[in-house]
Amino acid sequence: MSFALPGFDLDGFVAATLAEDLGAGGDITSAAVIPADARFTGVMDSRDPIVVAGLPIAAAFFRALDPEVRIEILAGEGAQVAAGTDLMRIEGRARAMLTAERSALNTVQHLSGIATMTRAYVTAIAGTGATLLDTRKTVPGLRLLGKYATRMGGATNHRIGLWDAAMIKDNHVAVAGSVGEAVARAVAAGIERIIVEVDRLDQIAPALAAGATHLLLDNMPPPVLREAVALVAGRVPTEASGGVRLDTIRAIAETGVTFISVGRLTQSAPAADIGLDFAAA
Repeated sequence: MSFALPGFDLDGFVAATLAEDLGAGGDITSAAVIPADARFTGVMDSRDPIVVAGLPIAAAFFRALDPEVRIEILAGEGAQVAAGTDLMRIEGRARAMLTAERSALNTVQHLSGIATMTRAYVTAIAGTGATLLDTRKTVPGLRLLGKYATRMGGATNHRIGLWDAAMIKDNHVAVAGSVGEAVARAVAAGIERIIVEVDRLDQIAPALAAGATHLLLDNMPPPVLREAVALVAGRVPTEASGGVRLDTIRAIAETGVTFISVGRLTQSAPAADIGLDFAAA
């Protein structure tokens, strides 16, 4: 199975990750313990119910060290699977498989953990009309992978970086002098997408008057969110953000906001419990 993610260098990621693990000395354990001609078969499986993400990337680690490895991916990306489900079957040179094992597992555990948490949040707001967004709170260097995993879980990507939309936050407003002035400057710069963070209802009118195209309603409780949505009256999308948890997201979604952004999806998701067990061929 090929894997292509726009802007993501899979070969470079695999090479850098393996180099980090191998260092200057290589896999001294496998070199000492495993005969050079030994072959292993193995099955990667889930130990808990999970949403799958990252299997093609995990496969790339095994292929990097054994181009002739035989890999059968047994679960689709974004699939929700039960505990004990087989995810991947591999057969190749034992030293290569053991050397690649940790890097492959780390990747698929991290991405599947994000996808699994994301799916829980998506399920919690089903039927409300609100859309779940991720954020830029990602592990440095892994943003595209983290955002890929949230998509596998059913979320929609927010802006990828600082370049694809303006997001005017409290510190921008503080330096610019006011919400209206900050937005006016973004409009004057020719920026089409202007997201404005507001944490008070009285900031909504000047933000909209100046040309905001999206309002981020920061840390507002549900009653205040309802007031904000009524004030906006559908003129621009509204986004609830700040401290959203699984046990609170439904009430937030029911206020009528367009989007809900959750940083913990990529910032705090626990790794999925996935193992790889080898058996002699």
